[in-house]
Amino acid sequence: MTGAAVLGPDGLLRCPWGLSTPDYVAYHDTEWGRPVHGDQALYERVCLEAFQSGLSWITILRRRETFREAFAHFDPVVVAAYQDPDVERLLADPGIIRNRAKVLATISNARALLALEDTTLDALVWSFAPERPGKAPRGPADVPAVTPESAALAKELKRRGFRFVGPTTAYALMQACGLVNDHLVDCHAR
Repeated sequence: MTGAAVLGPDGLLRCPWGLSTPDYVAYHDTEWGRPVHGDQALYERVCLEAFQSGLSWITILRRRETFREAFAHFDPVVVAAYQDPDVERLLADPGIIRNRAKVLATISNARALLALEDTTLDALVWSFAPERPGKAPRGPADVPAVTPESAALAKELKRRGFRFVGPTTAYALMQACGLVNDHLVDCHAR
């Protein structure tokens, strides 16, 4: 393998990770790297990236609908009001990742989003998009895990009360939400 995009059975070149399962093919082709806007949509992505920390993305992707149901479709007003009985309900839900720190971070992040006074989550996140697009990666080795922008985004989110948002998680968010385009140079989705 040269590390470049791989030819799929449908004749399209894709990033190698985008061919491993039908779930990944659909996610790669229709979502990953496409611009995401709106506070609720970005809040959902911040939370799902936090839940993914230490796990594979496919684990989260396959449970995404259950996460949405468990967390009121990531309505920050509803989630911010969650109390101990809600936490216990979530920790008993086998359809999500039952990690207390991540559940509590999701609730805390809803409260942090609602506490934003001088900006929106959308404006805040997108303010860290690189000014100019980076060079298209030729292979997976050319894709960083952290960038100065993701480190700065993580620092600002933490300053504003968000949790489980380190530089690597922030970069995964930036990739998933289209702030950067890390599809390989010869990938059809680029």
